[in-house]
Amino acid sequence: MSTSKFIAAPMLGAALLAACGLVGASSHREAPFITTVPKVDATDFYMFRSYEPGREDYVTLIANYQPLQDAYGGPNYFKMDANALYEIHVDNNGDAKEDISFQFRFQNTLANNGAGVALPIGGKMVAIPLTQAGQVANVADGNLNVGESFTLNVMRGDRRKGTGAAATAASGGGTRFAKPADNIGTKTIPDYAGYAAKHVHTVNLPGCAMPAKVFVGQRQDPFAVNLGAIFDLVNAPLSVITDPALIGAAPNTIGDKNVTTLALEVHKSCLTAGDEPVVGGWTTASLRQARLLDGSPQAGLQTSEKAGGAWVQVSRLGMPLVNEVVIGLKDKDRFNASKPAGDGQFADYVTNPTLPALLEIALAIPGTAPTNFPRNDLVTTFLTGIPGVNQPRNVVASEMLRLNTGIAPVPFEQQNRLAIVGSLLSGGSDLAGFPNGRRPKDDVVDISLVAVMGGLCMANGDTNALGFGAACNPAAVPLKETAFKLHDAVDQAVVPLLPAFPYLNTPVPGAQ
Repeated sequence: MSTSKFIAAPMLGAALLAACGLVGASSHREAPFITTVPKVDATDFYMFRSYEPGREDYVTLIANYQPLQDAYGGPNYFKMDANALYEIHVDNNGDAKEDISFQFRFQNTLANNGAGVALPIGGKMVAIPLTQAGQVANVADGNLNVGESFTLNVMRGDRRKGTGAAATAASGGGTRFAKPADNIGTKTIPDYAGYAAKHVHTVNLPGCAMPAKVFVGQRQDPFAVNLGAIFDLVNAPLSVITDPALIGAAPNTIGDKNVTTLALEVHKSCLTAGDEPVVGGWTTASLRQARLLDGSPQAGLQTSEKAGGAWVQVSRLGMPLVNEVVIGLKDKDRFNASKPAGDGQFADYVTNPTLPALLEIALAIPGTAPTNFPRNDLVTTFLTGIPGVNQPRNVVASEMLRLNTGIAPVPFEQQNRLAIVGSLLSGGSDLAGFPNGRRPKDDVVDISLVAVMGGLCMANGDTNALGFGAACNPAAVPLKETAFKLHDAVDQAVVPLLPAFPYLNTPVPGAQ
């Protein structure tokens, strides 16, 4: 496989993935197998310099799981899988291999030493059928029938063969941390924001001199998309997605859905290596290789399944939308099981992408796809990082988010929803967002639409101003200036967010 083909592949994927701003949720239910195990389905991954005042030297990493949660999904709601391994990986030398892995394991325990909450009924104590026996306000509240908790292990080197040690509570030194119950409703948890805030833990990470923060719990899905219309062959008038005045004209159909968030805030010095300021990141989930189902399970939680054997990766997510709209259906499960270092196997999906052709068909706009093959503009932007912005010195082309930790964060109010692309178009200076990492406010769909349909080639011009190569110029972009105007008619910038860690909004309650 030629070098150019290897590089263009995953990259184009990343770009195209978002490329079709007409995509479903960022990575919700994106592959055949993952639809059968939603508890380990990664939906979005964020990595950015913290913009909370006073926390600017920290990097926030957010991995979301369990898509499309209806807030009213009781009585068991959306507890994490105790038989799964959830990980956030960091590559700090550009070689497409993990150097640090943050590993989360969960435990769900019935109250009263496994007996659960019981009530006296006719002279007998009988276990209740619900998650709660009354109003909940505190960590490990006595009215909770199920206690949820997790451990955090920091692995250095290979995720399975490296050296690992447990994160510990800054106060008390414990290694198990409480997770809040999901937002059942306002009668059960009247002040959910205050209740959840009690579950933001300050921790000491092995090998890191600065304390970190960790939060795991339900949040409102921060991704915005008109989900049904997108997958119905982009069921919206072309005029809507080419008129900048109509950004926000389509509804965010997942605005009332929740996800489960794994959030870390780590000092940037604890993520980088030597004098290389760029780090790459992605998230995965793994299940045991074998499981035995017990036809006569014992009393307790999740006792029907006995899992064993080696860990098998079943979910992977770095750049948004890659597996969802770039990788061919026959290889989606393969991609979820793969590692960045092996991304060459998906080269054809990048060098010969089907998404532009599908977009032409869906919108009845033939002849609009850029013709600068191979798409080196997308390779640079999404697969290797942009020189001078977020490209590591010794980069190996691979699909992951890349963040330059040396670029200062931009306060929320001043963030350009189109980040680097928006700054390029407006003459601004917001280089702290996608594709340099990803912030919750970044409209990754619109940014990628502009890039994949040639907007960056237009900016590159005949003078090769951006270093994308002579083939990447206005002559290769049939849409010309219209490429700068593309959007998905949903405004990511209006999604409600918090001003501080964990940044994602309080989840939608099951009952008002």
